[in-house]
Amino acid sequence: MTPGPVRVALRRTLRDVKYVEAVRPRHARGVVREVYRQVERDFGMLAPPVALHSPAPEVLAAAWVLLRESLVAGGLTTRAEREVVASAVSAANSCPYCVEVHGMALGALGETAAAAAIGAGDPAAIADPRTRALAAWSRGAGPLPAAVTPAAAAELTSVAVAFHYLNRVVSVFLGPSPLPDGVPPSARGKAKAVLGFFLKPGEPPAAGLSLPLLPPSATDGPGWAVPGGILDDAFARVAAGFEAAGERVLPPRVRDLVRREVKAWDGRPPGLSRAWVTGAVAELPAPERPAGRFALLVAKAAYQVDADVVAAVRREGTDDRTLVEAASWAAFTAAEELGGRLPVRP
Repeated sequence: MTPGPVRVALRRTLRDVKYVEAVRPRHARGVVREVYRQVERDFGMLAPPVALHSPAPEVLAAAWVLLRESLVAGGLTTRAEREVVASAVSAANSCPYCVEVHGMALGALGETAAAAAIGAGDPAAIADPRTRALAAWSRGAGPLPAAVTPAAAAELTSVAVAFHYLNRVVSVFLGPSPLPDGVPPSARGKAKAVLGFFLKPGEPPAAGLSLPLLPPSATDGPGWAVPGGILDDAFARVAAGFEAAGERVLPPRVRDLVRREVKAWDGRPPGLSRAWVTGAVAELPAPERPAGRFALLVAKAAYQVDADVVAAVRREGTDDRTLVEAASWAAFTAAEELGGRLPVRP
């Protein structure tokens, strides 16, 4: 676990969460306290991409189960392989925060060259052919390496889905770097080296220990998961948690619109203009358009969410919990679709 003084310093980065107020550790109770405890124990630090969900405890639990059981828990694949997927997906989604964090983690695992190539948007420059193929697969640009078994493919796909989700909520609620804005440019290299050291994974914790945070699901897990396995169970619970959140805060017409748009989408960024979303939400009743605009942007172009988009949703009476739940539902809807398109057989 990260040393106490460093852990306290990292907790202060929760102040950098935008648009909502993350629950401070000393105020955490119930599910929030249990998730925070598990995150610091198993991930090594209270990661802001998880803690930003804390205004909505059930969604916080779903986000942690998603991250833990895909990236952190032990399995057939190595942490380095999973970090390659996390980094490549984050680069494809233009999420500089996640690229930086998982590039540091890859570097700590001895994959500095691969991290640099992925971060530069040039995974073809990776020297090791297996790592290069894995990075290409993560971006939807090739098959998995031939030796990957179906169970290992499920683990790698779970990481891709998790980071398609996390990239979106991070792009909305966090800045472009895990380092606080107050760190001067001259000190950022050293600060990244220190953070990278503490990001280095240790012995992976046992899979499945986070599942009691969420109730069992009555529906099956995703098609890419091994039936009856831990990931099958975990992602069924996670999907049910996010779906319940969406039902609580988004009108049915908004959810139907987002699903249709994501299903028909080729996955490429729509660009810098937001004209596409204005046309898409025109079919909604006027009072539902701010929520529809926000949810569609989160799903397809989270980098386009800004203070004006959030303010429009807030004018409809949206509180912190509602904003987090709406963003989480939209992000997971897109992540499920994009992750499900990845080939899971060599």
